[in-house]
Amino acid sequence: MTRALLSAVVLASAVALAQGAPQKTPTGGKPAPAKRDGPDVERLPFTPDSIRQVVQHHQRRIQECYEDHMAEKDATVQGRLMTTFTIDANGLVKDAKVVRKSSTLKDPNLHDCVEAVLSSMTFPKPPDGADHPIEYPFNLKAIE
Repeated sequence: MTRALLSAVVLASAVALAQGAPQKTPTGGKPAPAKRDGPDVERLPFTPDSIRQVVQHHQRRIQECYEDHMAEKDATVQGRLMTTFTIDANGLVKDAKVVRKSSTLKDPNLHDCVEAVLSSMTFPKPPDGADHPIEYPFNLKAIE
């Protein structure tokens, strides 16, 4: 009986994942804001401008992380998040992190949300097939 129940739970979880059910962040906070269609990375060259273009397209999701987590605290604090991530040979992001020492917004749940958004981004593939480390700052404030 227990094995059948476990199988049903695993199957239901797999179906939910396949249907795009929102994922919780590792700390149990809110899921990252939904990914929206963006630049056609298959057609873009791998340049600083195209990287900026992809990040700017996802800026709204980063802003949503900020607003969700600041609203939880009923705060209108503005500040800076310094992030680092690596674009791999396939244009995927790995090792997305908020650099806490260089950031003025210290909320761990905000950091988790931003890291989840960064990890979901896809960039043009580097022509040299190498990993490319990126540092990217976000200046965040409440939008009225």
